Amino acid sequence: MDQQGAQTVWNSLANAIDEIVLRNSSALSFEELYRNSYNLVIQKHGKLLYDGVTCKISSHLSTTAQHLASTPDASLLEEVSISFDEHITTMSMVRDILMYMDRTYVETHNEKSTFIQGLHLYRTIVWEHFNVQSRVSELLLKAITDERVGELTDNRDVLKKILSMLLQIDTAENSNVYERDFDEAFLGRTQEFYQMESSEFLAENSASDYVKKAKRRLEEEKLRAAALVLPPTTVDELQNILHNELIKRHAKTLVSMENSGFSVLLKDETKIDAMREMYDLFVKIPASLDDLRNALCERVKEDGSALVADQERGVSDPSLFVQGVLKMNDRYSSIVDYAFRGEPKAKKRLKESFENFLNVDTRAASCLAVYADMLLRSSIKGASEEEVSKMLNNVILVFRFISDKDVFETYYKEHLAKRLLTGRSVSDEAEKQLVSLLKAECGYQFTSKLEGMFNDMRISRDTREAYKNCKRERAVQSRGGGESSVDIDVDVLTTGYWPNVKVPVCKLPQPVQSAMDEFSDFYLKKHTGRKLSWQTSTGTGEIKATFGSNGNIRTYNLIVSTYQMCILMLFNDESELTLRQIAYKTGIPDLELQRHLISLCTPKYRILRKSSKGRGISGDDDTFSINDDYKSNARRVKIPLVSMSSMKEVVQNKYATDGKVGQVLGSLPGTSVEVLPPQLEEERRHLVEAATVRIMKARKQLHHNDLIAEVTKQLQSRFVPTPQFIKKRIEGLIEREYLERNEDDHRLYMYVA
Repeated sequence: MDQQGAQTVWNSLANAIDEIVLRNSSALSFEELYRNSYNLVIQKHGKLLYDGVTCKISSHLSTTAQHLASTPDASLLEEVSISFDEHITTMSMVRDILMYMDRTYVETHNEKSTFIQGLHLYRTIVWEHFNVQSRVSELLLKAITDERVGELTDNRDVLKKILSMLLQIDTAENSNVYERDFDEAFLGRTQEFYQMESSEFLAENSASDYVKKAKRRLEEEKLRAAALVLPPTTVDELQNILHNELIKRHAKTLVSMENSGFSVLLKDETKIDAMREMYDLFVKIPASLDDLRNALCERVKEDGSALVADQERGVSDPSLFVQGVLKMNDRYSSIVDYAFRGEPKAKKRLKESFENFLNVDTRAASCLAVYADMLLRSSIKGASEEEVSKMLNNVILVFRFISDKDVFETYYKEHLAKRLLTGRSVSDEAEKQLVSLLKAECGYQFTSKLEGMFNDMRISRDTREAYKNCKRERAVQSRGGGESSVDIDVDVLTTGYWPNVKVPVCKLPQPVQSAMDEFSDFYLKKHTGRKLSWQTSTGTGEIKATFGSNGNIRTYNLIVSTYQMCILMLFNDESELTLRQIAYKTGIPDLELQRHLISLCTPKYRILRKSSKGRGISGDDDTFSINDDYKSNARRVKIPLVSMSSMKEVVQNKYATDGKVGQVLGSLPGTSVEVLPPQLEEERRHLVEAATVRIMKARKQLHHNDLIAEVTKQLQSRFVPTPQFIKKRIEGLIEREYLERNEDDHRLYMYVA
């Protein structure tokens, strides 16, 4: 085929393309057209065909460009969409005709395929026309902005088609038309829009209203992106801009905002839904969640500090303090579970906040021991098994917050001892259940002494029964003679298990002393090698007291403490005694003597009269005598002891003149929460030294910081020693040659075998 013949064939193909563009293709024979293009390529006229098609398509597109350039803005978007759809249809039909050329000539000469060349020509001729692209891009952005400000629009399909057109051109040509002509401007306008709107809205509305608005905006943008089929890269960038402008930039303001911020919402239990909405918004920017957690922690610490302050001022007693902690825990745990959706980090921060204010001093440990004592003495009475378990688990809940667990153990052991020795525990099962819970928390070593106390009480019951049987046998053998006239019930306690109260033995009445000697003989014969140390500061007695004269005799059985019994028995021989005389005859320590004397002089239980006026005792020469006018409706009268707190006034009155008030007040139990009991401090020294030696024996040598960390880790189940305390004990071990410093590095310790 010569050049002229080839031109003739091409002319027929050109006319066919014109008809396709004009949508008059129904009369065309696509088989014939395909054969003509095939022949041109076969006959080496591929360049003529390729260039001719490019020229013909360019001519039609130039006409389209001129039409669009003169189209008004109101219909431009729709016209562009229609023109591109028609162009795609045209190029699809032309591609079918030139299929053989695409497979051979195009690949051989490294040209664009027919369809891709058509897209390229549309971009360069139509889209990049000086009066088309800029107008279309601006109209696209304006349409989206109009939607954002609430104006109704019905051209989303048109927007979607134009954006799809840009993406299709980019994909075909591997160009950046979409990013250059829409994406950059779209993201920039979005940032500006939401930067201004968010600031203005927040300045005029509450934090909760802002959160609702922000969530609504995020949802709107999500739906718009889906409707316009924006590519993932744009969606990700759009989301980042929205999160930064709507959340991150205002996070701190939303938390601290006056009257409506998250910190304020925490004060109102009814605002938990608003808190949850704010969390759900903030969770989209994980770093901003720290602002919410910090606000929660500060609120807990403030409430906790208020509880501590109330307890210091005496507004709330120890039980109310613990109940306040439990109420706080219930409230803020609910907030974490619901508003924070149970987030582990929030739970951890909540726990740390409670630990922060509960471990300022030893107050929490002592208050918790008092609270547990109240439960086991009275509060669980009549409660169901489930209710008892809940109450005891609440004790463990607060116990977990306390770092100085050995302080709690000390106080708890004192209260347990009183309950066991006075028989005031409501339920032995509840007592053992709480010890089991403590054992599960801290291990066997923590509760071994407590379990030993229960074991002592069990053995004591058996011992008392054996002693009674022995006395009965003696009475039968002696036919009623020889045995003591005083009946005593003795609890034999193991020294290492029970609180070690070093109080001198007071001078007991002779009948009581004889009964004690009899029991000692009985016990030591059965248990050789043991030693009994009598604790006269504890225990109770029942004595028969007679009041009145001249035919008006009244007899009562008085249930009193051992000290009160010793005091009252003195008045069998004396009608009046001074404080100094009573102290000499009984040997009772000064403060305890005053406490027990005041208990016998209270208005309701005035067994004794004192010469001075007022609640306290004026001095060593204050005199006491039996109150013959004492009356009671009951025949058995229990004389209660005045509380230790009421003794402060007595101490202040007596010691104010010699400047010993602070010294004496500090010796009263329960009057200081800053200072550790001396016995506990000594025990801590031993524990730290023992742990240090164990670690060094196993490791042979350790750096200072590593040793501090290891010792703290080993002891944290009982208490958390300070680095200074550990360092001091290390110095003591070096002095006693358990450890030595490395000559080259003084911070490196070595074990001395």
